[in-house]
Amino acid sequence: MTRLNPFKFLADLAGAGRLRAAREESERALAAVEEQKRQMLLEAREESLKVRSSMETELRDRRKELQTLEKRHSQREEGLDRKIQSLDSKERALEATEKGLDGAKSELEEIKAQQLKQLEETARLTFGEAKDLLFKKSEDEMKQELARRYYELERETKEEADQNARKVITLAIQRLASDVVSSHTTSVVHLPSDDMKGRLIGREGRNIKMIESLTGVDVIIDDTPEIVTISCFDPVRRETARLALQNLVQDGRIQPARIEDVVGRAQKEMEENIQVEGEKATLDAAVAGLDPEIMKLLGRLKYRYSYGENVLMHSVEVSRIAGMLAGEIGANIEVSKAGGLLHDIGKALTHEVTGPHAEIGAEIAKRYGIHPEVHRAIMEHHDEERGSVEAFLVAAADAISAARPGARKETLEQYVKRLHALEEVATGFSGVEKAFAIQAGREVRVMVKPESLDDYAATMLARDVAKKITDDLVFPGQIKVTVIRETRSIEYAR
Repeated sequence: MTRLNPFKFLADLAGAGRLRAAREESERALAAVEEQKRQMLLEAREESLKVRSSMETELRDRRKELQTLEKRHSQREEGLDRKIQSLDSKERALEATEKGLDGAKSELEEIKAQQLKQLEETARLTFGEAKDLLFKKSEDEMKQELARRYYELERETKEEADQNARKVITLAIQRLASDVVSSHTTSVVHLPSDDMKGRLIGREGRNIKMIESLTGVDVIIDDTPEIVTISCFDPVRRETARLALQNLVQDGRIQPARIEDVVGRAQKEMEENIQVEGEKATLDAAVAGLDPEIMKLLGRLKYRYSYGENVLMHSVEVSRIAGMLAGEIGANIEVSKAGGLLHDIGKALTHEVTGPHAEIGAEIAKRYGIHPEVHRAIMEHHDEERGSVEAFLVAAADAISAARPGARKETLEQYVKRLHALEEVATGFSGVEKAFAIQAGREVRVMVKPESLDDYAATMLARDVAKKITDDLVFPGQIKVTVIRETRSIEYAR
């Protein structure tokens, strides 16, 4: 009899337990997979139902839209058919009318030929002879009438041309006005105290010598309290020195090394300012496409004054006036504006290059590839004869800008002196109460004492004042003398 091995029996029992547990686990997993599969099938079926429903809805909408379009096309076809039928009927009616007109035209030609034959027999002239006679008579009458009209039109054209020219210039002047400033050859720097003068001079004058050698200006330190004057005919160097001195005074550290550093920074700041001012001028004048070097030269004109007027302001003003004039008469506006802006560009180098500024400016324009017509306007703006309409407009705009009192013909101080001289001449006569120079010195109004002069004496006074002004004073244009004599009777009601 075989003996039972207890260890083997226990091992078999454990293996059978694990087998049952594994089988149960696999059954549970299989059940979970079956449940997940069933759930996924349900979700897929629901999704397919949704998609099908959406597609059916979209299909119905498309069908409705197609039906609407088909109905609309059918209506259009019916309308076109009706229009074609209407056009066919109108065409048939027109053909019938045209046939009737052709018949009437033939009848009219026959009637015309019969009447022409009767007229020839009555006048004893053929149609050609009568036509030549009529033309000759009409030609003689028209020649006389044309001669008269030509004379009248020539006179009217001259009058209108003068009026239009005055209108064009007046409009250009009225549309532009700018401030006028007096000329400068010196600049002033204000000091916080007179002690600063000694620090600016330095030991044995080394500070002021350093400033003058670096900037190329004359620094004048006199007894005027709290003021230092900078003198130089080159406006850029003068402005550079002014900026440097202001920075030194504000900083307070004044010694040669510091001076050299401040002057260098002032020169760099001036270069930036010059570039900015040149670009601003081109924007103000609406002139594009200029070389950057040309803009720098324009910026230098910001610090240049000519007979009491800032040259850059004057150039922009001339550009605008020339453009307005060109627009009024149909000339090239761009060439006129560019020529006006650059006509005084040579003045930026007149301190460095000898020669007339017009020739210098023309050479600069040629060097930087400026348009030939603009080059001509720059070259000829001071010539008596000019080769183009735009050159003439630039010269006219230059004259308009320059002719204003106090602009370029004379400095502000001279202008004021001339007004005082006019008033002094008028008040020098007996019987004159007051005199006023008005309209920029173009008219003098003289107020006389009514008890001292009668009307006839006032008339003689106007002639005497005008004669004395002509003999004693130098003035542009003409001056109107108006003598006013009035009598006032005043009573008070109490």
